[in-house]
Amino acid sequence: MTKSILKEIFKNQCALVWILGMVLATGVYATAIDAVNPVLRPPKGAQVAIVVFEDLQCPQCRRIAPLLEQASKTYKIPLVRHDFPLPMHNWSYDAAVMARYFDASSKGLGNEFRDYIFSNQLEINPKNLRGFAEKFASEHKVDFPFVVDPQGKYAAEVNADRDQGKAIKLEHTPTVYIVSSRHPDRPYVEMKDASQLYALIDTMMKE
Repeated sequence: MTKSILKEIFKNQCALVWILGMVLATGVYATAIDAVNPVLRPPKGAQVAIVVFEDLQCPQCRRIAPLLEQASKTYKIPLVRHDFPLPMHNWSYDAAVMARYFDASSKGLGNEFRDYIFSNQLEINPKNLRGFAEKFASEHKVDFPFVVDPQGKYAAEVNADRDQGKAIKLEHTPTVYIVSSRHPDRPYVEMKDASQLYALIDTMMKE
C-alpha cells in the first residue's frame, strides 16, 4: 500500500513539473515577443512584412528598392519603409524630410517620391534637390511650399525613424528585415543578401 501511495505521489509530481515547464515556456515566448522592438513587428493586420531602413542618397538602397517592392506585391505583404539618412551624405536628410511632407498627403505619394528620388539619385545634389521636389509636386498637382517644415514636424519624424534604427544597433543602409508574428522564437530575420529575399519570406510565412 505504501508503494502505491508513493507511486501516486511521484505521478502527481511529474505532472506538476510538466505543467510548470509548459507555463515557463509560454512565459519565455511571451517575454521574447514583448522584448522585440515594435519596429521589428508586422503592422496591424499583417502576419508577415518586409521592413527596410533606407537612405535616399545610398546607391545600394536605390538598387534594392525595386526588388523589395516586387516581393511585397508577389507575396501580398506590407513593405514598411523607414528613413535612416546617414551623416556622410549631404542631401539625404533633406530629401527624407521632403518625403515626409508628401507622406502627409498620402503614404503612397510619399513612397512614390522616394522612388522618384532614387530614379534621379545620380543627378541630385544639395543645390538642385528642391528643384526635383518641385517638379514632382507639380506633376502630382500638389503644393510645395517655400518652407517645407516650418514647425520641424517632419524632421522630428525622420529623427524618430533614425532613433529606432539606432535602438536596434543599425549601422548601414539598406538594412532589410523579414518580420513575422508566426514565430515567437524567431520574430524577425535580417536579409544579408538580395538573393536570399524570397527564401527568407517563404520561411517566415510558414506556420
